[in-house]
Amino acid sequence: MSKPTSTAAPFLLTCSIVLMTAMSCGTAYDGGISSPSEAASPGSSVQKETAETTDAAPDPVADTGSSAESEKAPDAEPARAEVVFAGGCFWCVEAVFEELDGVSEAISGYAGGTAETANYQAVCSGLTDHAEVVKIVFDPSRISYEELLKVHFATHDPTTLNRQGNDRGPQYRSSIFYADEQEKELAQAVIDDLTDAKVFDDPIVTKLEPLTEFFLAEEYHQNYVCLNPGKGYVRGVALPKVEKVRAKFQDKLKAKSPLEQ
Repeated sequence: MSKPTSTAAPFLLTCSIVLMTAMSCGTAYDGGISSPSEAASPGSSVQKETAETTDAAPDPVADTGSSAESEKAPDAEPARAEVVFAGGCFWCVEAVFEELDGVSEAISGYAGGTAETANYQAVCSGLTDHAEVVKIVFDPSRISYEELLKVHFATHDPTTLNRQGNDRGPQYRSSIFYADEQEKELAQAVIDDLTDAKVFDDPIVTKLEPLTEFFLAEEYHQNYVCLNPGKGYVRGVALPKVEKVRAKFQDKLKAKSPLEQ
């Protein structure tokens, strides 16, 4: 019987050669690379995966916070829109609209005429094309143009031509000065609804006029009712209109009336 030939020594020698070759090529043997050709080169996916596994695990709470901060939008500015209404003395109209939540400003002025006659003395003569008007600055996300129209028709008499109470002349006419066709159409629709509902005994004579320019009235007219609550005209004419808007539009009022500040 011949003696079995041992293969252990050649096998060990072969493994040693492979390992030495791999080490000489700079390959880190981890049991997953079967030949030097699979060794990782700088910038390879193997090196990236190794680096990622050795780095500290990200903090999910910190990451969430930083993401939220980066995605946080700046505070949006309130929306802004303007309308111009005429309905008698601008002191009264201004005081009515200052009561409404969503209205940031009510500014007395003149519209319908030229710059040369846009002053109180000329307008009071009744010989200009101007009306005493109020520019209402409002946030349409809080109160709509249509709602402002409804307040306007509820707080002055739109059935008297060129007159409100004892104030007579074309400067005291009832008018909506529209900035575009959409405003004109909405104003006409409100007038039609009021007419169909027979809210007023007499026909509505409110004019719809294109707004060419708004002229700011003199400083002493601005915020007149708030600054002069004891004046006879304010008590007898303006404040009753304020009480009317408070009674009819309770859900549209500011938390605190400007008259109480």
